[in-house]
Amino acid sequence: MANAVYNVIKVEFGKGTINWADSNSVFKCALVTSDYTPDVDNHKHFSDVTNEVSGQGYTAGGAEITGRTVTEDDANDLAKYDADDTTWENSTITARGAVIYKDTGDASTSPLIAYIDFGADQSSDNASFTIKWDPNGIFSIN
Repeated sequence: MANAVYNVIKVEFGKGTINWADSNSVFKCALVTSDYTPDVDNHKHFSDVTNEVSGQGYTAGGAEITGRTVTEDDANDLAKYDADDTTWENSTITARGAVIYKDTGDASTSPLIAYIDFGADQSSDNASFTIKWDPNGIFSIN
């Protein structure tokens, strides 16, 4: 599956209930295996995500996303959501994609934001597993 933005977040951003740039909010990136099939219509919360990776150097629920920014792209008529690259040090894991979500402390109320497909399994063997986010942003909404 290609990258996707979950429908639930489009509504939450529109209502103003979620602010990507709010430094008081925690947003996370969880890694999933190729067995996870995102459903942008029906998957709404982190508790809907299956097949999260496990292994050395990886904590269930993923890693916090830091350095979050939102920029207006008038040339392409969209908003770009970006952040610092995300790394799991000294890890031994294999992942096919990443699920971005707002962490409320309860998986059943933590809204999903985006699914990023790596295109193929990516692995680390007692090394850094780093997601170098696209220079055009992690995801965009137009």
